[in-house]
Amino acid sequence: MKAAYADRLIEQVRMKATPLCVGLDPFADKVPALFGDLERDPAAVLVKFGTSVIDVAAKHAAVLKPQLGLFEQFGEMGYAAARILCEYGRSAGMIVLLDAKRGDIGTTADGYARATLGPKPGFDADCVTVNPYMGKDTLAPFVSAAKASGKGVAVLVRTSNPGAGDVQDLQVGGAPLWRRVAEMLAPETQDLMGASGWSGLMAVAGATYPEQARMLREAMPHALFLAPGYGAQGASAKDAVAGFVATARGLEGGIVSSSRAVIYPQAAQAATTMNDWRAAIDDAMRAAADDLRTACAR
Repeated sequence: MKAAYADRLIEQVRMKATPLCVGLDPFADKVPALFGDLERDPAAVLVKFGTSVIDVAAKHAAVLKPQLGLFEQFGEMGYAAARILCEYGRSAGMIVLLDAKRGDIGTTADGYARATLGPKPGFDADCVTVNPYMGKDTLAPFVSAAKASGKGVAVLVRTSNPGAGDVQDLQVGGAPLWRRVAEMLAPETQDLMGASGWSGLMAVAGATYPEQARMLREAMPHALFLAPGYGAQGASAKDAVAGFVATARGLEGGIVSSSRAVIYPQAAQAATTMNDWRAAIDDAMRAAADDLRTACAR
């Protein structure tokens, strides 16, 4: 039987000695022309670009995070490319966290769970992001599917975007809504608990709000964190690991996502050959991995 998702993730992070998670975000205006004409042949270009990113990312990071919405903009070809790249990421030894941000109820949620976590024709991702703000019943089909197959669910709790506070900071019974969501989720972490003591019911904790990440850790002591916002959104490595836990190995307890900063560095955008492009993103990923490794080594 497959090991629990949390155990597999923490083992892979330890092997890489960095919590870096590489986001695969295909922006139409940023994918270099080196990979072909994206408008004319989106599937081929997306697959070539994505596999090339993964070949480098697998050296530096344990986790790949494809952003499904940015593939879906290319229609059925983009959707197909995303499935191919999820499979390619797994074949490269990476854990695939599909950033789909699903959030619905009943049979619709069941369908989303099968599509994201289920085998072909689903994505067969190791983990999927889910929006809980319609209520706890939006999560149940995903948690059930994850529990049955040794996978994970990453729940949006305190997100990294500037407008997060419009809803998440609203006061509910003397505490912000995001804190109430964390309290709702805390007992559910037991359903996806691994032998490592970490749960595969992850909490998204924006790196742009380090103080809230520390408070979130108090509410969800066993949840692995997914911390977006490091890099292009301006959060530092120290901010990104604010909600991690001190252990004998250093700070542990999650992964830190970087997308634009590591797959579209300026040197890569200016590259005129594939070798130059590959060297540029290799440098960017190595620097991010080292930055986060240093932040965790205390």
